[in-house]
Amino acid sequence: MRKKLLYLIFATSTLTYAQLPVSLLESAKRITMYDDYEGSVYQTLRYQDASVIDEKSGTFDAKLRYNIYKDRIEHQKDNELHQIVKSPTTHVRVDGDYFYFCEFKTQRGFKKNGYYVLVELNEQYRIYKRYTLKIKDPDMKGSVSGNAIPGSIQTITTYYLEERGTIMELPMNRKEMLATLGDKSEQMKAYIKKEKIKLRKEEDLIRLVSRYNALKSIDSGPSRSLLTNSGRN
Repeated sequence: MRKKLLYLIFATSTLTYAQLPVSLLESAKRITMYDDYEGSVYQTLRYQDASVIDEKSGTFDAKLRYNIYKDRIEHQKDNELHQIVKSPTTHVRVDGDYFYFCEFKTQRGFKKNGYYVLVELNEQYRIYKRYTLKIKDPDMKGSVSGNAIPGSIQTITTYYLEERGTIMELPMNRKEMLATLGDKSEQMKAYIKKEKIKLRKEEDLIRLVSRYNALKSIDSGPSRSLLTNSGRN
């Protein structure tokens, strides 16, 4: 059975909310260089009803939005822009997404710090997603009329499988995914076909990893790690 996404600290029904303290805010500079581009550097244009959960000081209500370009969660106070302090002990809910500032590393040992959104919580593993941007600058040469083709911004969502602080990117290509799950590739191939799994559908991706974990749990070896069969970064 699928685990609930929320950690115990997000059981908001028993918490008392207060105004965001200054100690959880840092001054931030506005980003204007992409204002004329099609698309946005923000997850949502408007500030959303949100909660900040600080493990040391409590839970607070605020209007927030996630700046993908700067990988920061912003708050406007007295017409001044601030960001929530980036800390592994400070978590944020914005518009249904639960952001955690994580200090992960890849299987090759490279650091991958930043905000990750929790998608699935399991005793053995977790699935996160992370937002990044694909930015295309204006093109003067591409227009017949001589007017520049405006720049564009596209949000990219990447999914990661995490075990004990180490992450592996989950590819959206079927062939690459089967290679990633190499030791169970034949079983997973059959499962994808039978269940008509679409890798770009979040619910299907969760089901796929859950099935892989179930197959690994049958192994009699000392390690059931889901990350032992891939050298992906």
